[in-house]
Amino acid sequence: MNISLKWLQEFAPVAIDAEEICRILTNTGIEVSGMREYESIKGSLRGLVIGEVIACEKHTNSDHLHVALVNVGEDIPLKIVCGAPNVAAGQKVVVARIGTTLYRGDEAFTIKRARVRGVESQGMICSGAEIGVSDDRDGILVLPPDALPGRRFSDYHDVYRDTVIEVEITPNRADAASHAGVARDLVAFLRQENEDARFILPSTDDFRVDRAGPPLRILLERPEACRRYAGTRVEGITVKPSPDWLQHRLRAIGLHPINNVVDVTNYILFGLGQPLHAFDLAKIKGGTVVVKSVARGSRFVTLDGVERELHEDDLMICNAKAPMCIAGIFGGLESGISPKTTSVFIESACFDPIFIRKTARRLGLSTDASFRYERGADPNMVTRALKLAAILIKKLAGGEITSPVVDVYPNPVAEAEIRLRLQRVDQLLGKRIDRERIFRILLALDMSIDHAGDEEVIVRVPPYRVDVRREADVIEEIARIHGYNNIEAPEKLQVSLNTSAKPDNFKTKNIVADLLAANGFREVVNNSLTKAAYFEDTNAFNAENTVTLCNPLSSDLNAMRQSLLFGGLENIAYNVNRKNANLKLFEFGKAYSFHQNRLAENPLEQYREEERLALFITGNKRPVSWNAPGEKTDFFYLKGYCEMILARLGLNIDEMDVADAANDLFREGARYAIKGEPMFALGIVNKMPLKRTDLQQEVFYAEFAWENILQRTLGRDLTYSPVPRFPSVKRDLALLLDEQTTFKEVRDLAFATARSLLKSVTLFDVYEGKQLGDGKKSYAVSFALLDEEQTLTDAQIDKVMSRLINAYKQHLNADIR
Repeated sequence: MNISLKWLQEFAPVAIDAEEICRILTNTGIEVSGMREYESIKGSLRGLVIGEVIACEKHTNSDHLHVALVNVGEDIPLKIVCGAPNVAAGQKVVVARIGTTLYRGDEAFTIKRARVRGVESQGMICSGAEIGVSDDRDGILVLPPDALPGRRFSDYHDVYRDTVIEVEITPNRADAASHAGVARDLVAFLRQENEDARFILPSTDDFRVDRAGPPLRILLERPEACRRYAGTRVEGITVKPSPDWLQHRLRAIGLHPINNVVDVTNYILFGLGQPLHAFDLAKIKGGTVVVKSVARGSRFVTLDGVERELHEDDLMICNAKAPMCIAGIFGGLESGISPKTTSVFIESACFDPIFIRKTARRLGLSTDASFRYERGADPNMVTRALKLAAILIKKLAGGEITSPVVDVYPNPVAEAEIRLRLQRVDQLLGKRIDRERIFRILLALDMSIDHAGDEEVIVRVPPYRVDVRREADVIEEIARIHGYNNIEAPEKLQVSLNTSAKPDNFKTKNIVADLLAANGFREVVNNSLTKAAYFEDTNAFNAENTVTLCNPLSSDLNAMRQSLLFGGLENIAYNVNRKNANLKLFEFGKAYSFHQNRLAENPLEQYREEERLALFITGNKRPVSWNAPGEKTDFFYLKGYCEMILARLGLNIDEMDVADAANDLFREGARYAIKGEPMFALGIVNKMPLKRTDLQQEVFYAEFAWENILQRTLGRDLTYSPVPRFPSVKRDLALLLDEQTTFKEVRDLAFATARSLLKSVTLFDVYEGKQLGDGKKSYAVSFALLDEEQTLTDAQIDKVMSRLINAYKQHLNADIR
């Protein structure tokens, strides 16, 4: 944003140079990215002098050129060849002597000695357009007779000069998006050393109704979208170009003047930060202004002549019959100011940031007004800005104010009250700041203070500071104005070093990512922002745990994800729609949740941020070819990759407790934990998540609690074992079991019974049939036995198997088939 130094000094009349102002602004958090000089006429008319044409004759070798002798105050007059049709002896003119630089837009050219049709020309007699003082190109600029030859033309014609400071406004500092906002910070800084520094807002004392007109009706139908709406009328105006001072102000900051009415609204916008809009009063049908929404699909033509389709949540400013303006964003073609306008209705409002942002994104519009409304406007500036605009329009365009300010403000915005512990200021800043200085800073920033104790105060923050809502925000304001450079780094740093071993997150992630990539997986990275609707009406997630955004960009990005599932499903849907249906994807990311606890001293304790690893498999295991028919992925295909990851990290899935995970998330699934601490879950994605992402094919999904996995890798360095010197022996059993008995129970009982010699237990067949009886199933289980010191004998083997059979009969009610 561009800041005019002269304009800034109207709000902050301080006697310091531009470079010092830039240093102060940067130190207070308003970064200055550049500074340049502005001239109303490029080159400031340097090198141009007033001349008197003392003789003028036709050029002997041309039917349209003249040769003029021009007195420029020197001993010898200049001979200049001129092509202007109006040049004549006796005229006072503007002369560019040899060496003078003139500008044609951004292009510069220097006047040189030249021969024109055989006659030497020693300069140039200029038109108004050639030197930038008018648009007249039809002839040379003729000055009044009293102009003195030899005098610098810049002394005769004033050039407006200003210094323009280019500042970078961060998105949270909507209050600084104006000259007044920047001036407020500047004065707040200066008042710490100079109590005479003052921040001045223009007076509205001159606002008065000259003649009472018909009542002005304003109807506010969407108060949730428009916090405050005010308007007034000025009648009998003349639309014409703005005076030079106003045009210079706008041109200096990069705006193009339009007419006196529109220029006033822009002047208020960039001066006070309050967007305004002026309507042609004759176009307000029924004499009523209605703030409302219109039906979805309605068409509206904006000022740029483009017809746009509206949404039912787009806030519109309407008359009694039709829309006139997209609220807070763009005016309509029919109700705009034209040269024929004689009366205006001036609007000043405070719109809800979310409504404005959503509409601006939907329509692809970004304006100076929407920029400020999206970040939060000042509801208390609405009427002041409106009165100033009416005063200025009356002054510059004539006419009369025919209506008092009609102000609709159903729910006034209260000041935020923040508890500030002064000891907390010292803790965060690492330095004790004098209490009186703290109070002086807060008062200079337009905040008020109520003392609640010796070391605690209540700070009341004005509504325009939308970025100050927590104690830490107030402390940041104190630090900004106190000056970060004034907070010294301590000579001694008091720290407690924790030398306990910690898992290397980055290294472990790379190990797993390389492993998965080598097995055909592709890594995806999704936005942490997603739809809150994904986590509603489901028993897998609690909608109350969703972290929602106060000012979302859209309904598709209005919450933080509770799971990595839906981002991956969106990736799959995108690929499937483009005929890429066989996918293996993985993502490292964070999941977020909110757990309300009214007893929490720190509100942040109610939020959780957890790292996860997600795997997605869908389609066929491998591409179909002439020698390998298509084979669909399944639950155990995904489980194999999960076991591979655990094995690579030194973890054993057999050591984990498993439980059923069937819910709205998984049609069939399993959850694995160690001593109640969740490790991972996997399963077949249920219909609900698939439907919400427009997917029809089966998807298998696994999600690891990555932080828990990391902690379990500590102390589990991978080791190797030599190949056994003695052979292992395998024995199989067919067990007839109750239907609810799990393989985990079979395996755990086997190791509990014969841990010394038993090396592995494998399930290689499951059979269920009527001939087994109701509620029964058959497991075919293979047992691997090994003694690392000697070859097993038949007697040892039989003894182990006998113990296993007895254990199964006794504990699992099994029959041996």
